[in-house]
Amino acid sequence: MDSVTQAALGAAIGGAVLGRHLGRRAVLFGAVLGTLPDLDVVIDYGDAVANVTRHRGFSHSLFVLAGLATTLALLVRRLTPLRDIGLGRWLAFFGLCLMTHPLLDAMTTYGTQIWWPLDVHPTAWPLVFIIDPLYSLPLLAGLIVALITGNGYRAPTWGLALSCAYLIVSLGAKTLVDHRLTPVLAEHGLAESPRLIQPTPFNILLWRATIIDDNDYHETLVGVFDGDHSPTLETFSRGASLEPVALASDAGRRLDWFAGPFLRFDSVTRDERETLVATDLRLGFPGFHPFRYALAERQGVEWQPLATTRQLPEAGGDDGAAMRRLVGRILAPEPMLCTSRFVPREWIVEVPAPCRQPAHDGRRAAERPPAERPEPR
Repeated sequence: MDSVTQAALGAAIGGAVLGRHLGRRAVLFGAVLGTLPDLDVVIDYGDAVANVTRHRGFSHSLFVLAGLATTLALLVRRLTPLRDIGLGRWLAFFGLCLMTHPLLDAMTTYGTQIWWPLDVHPTAWPLVFIIDPLYSLPLLAGLIVALITGNGYRAPTWGLALSCAYLIVSLGAKTLVDHRLTPVLAEHGLAESPRLIQPTPFNILLWRATIIDDNDYHETLVGVFDGDHSPTLETFSRGASLEPVALASDAGRRLDWFAGPFLRFDSVTRDERETLVATDLRLGFPGFHPFRYALAERQGVEWQPLATTRQLPEAGGDDGAAMRRLVGRILAPEPMLCTSRFVPREWIVEVPAPCRQPAHDGRRAAERPPAERPEPR
């Protein structure tokens, strides 16, 4: 989640635990603790893939944060004159303010290494987008009221309760979406395929599902208000023929560990060099994926891994048009929002009939004369 929300969450927890004892100081101290794990962003590992895959690593480990919380609680209990606050309450204050940060991060798509240093994949239970105003506003309101009134307990506690209720509602919405999607995947023989269901930007009413199918992947949008409208799949190439080239390098294997099967590979020409690019399909939106990495360059007939990987700029189209269509799609399944209209045509394998019509709401991500664009199946 964004740093403002993490600070507000820490402030709310600080107020709920110690607001009666410390007033607004509990809120301020909680806000500082809530942002502390994200200080790892100042570490530059000198490589784009390393930077992204090591973020939310050791500083987000529940083991590390539990040890830090225990140390801080023991020090404060010994060094401060606040003898009416027991060690258990100090442990709850430091532990909850610190450890809820990675737990909230784990409820986004990016994933969090909460079990570091164990060799396990990052944990992700996507329930909220990385920025969700309806989750953040109750926490921020509680923080502001506490700072103004000096009552560090009541408003932060209410804000925390409302934000937790929002997560429960989100879980219910995701369960509903999964229930609607499951029979469609079974019909297409994809019941056991890796799938990722996550909320679209800034809301929990419309969800994006990405399903991996060997060399291809499928995308669909499922809304809470879709009723009996059945989800429709759009199919894109994953560039799997280039996957062995990517996995031949340490950076490629690290990226595969980080993103699992939700990667797309393609060859692009940059500075007159043919470059292998890996795109993290989990983050962003079809046609607007911000995490793209140059992994190797072709030298003659062979691919050579780059000594230092690079993050490339997003290769998106008209994001304003995409966002307008996305807002309209939240409330109604028709007309269909065709994500294929925002991606280069060479990615497209198969789209439903409505998506084969010309787009009138914004330019395509890869605009080329019709004669040069192969018609999708």
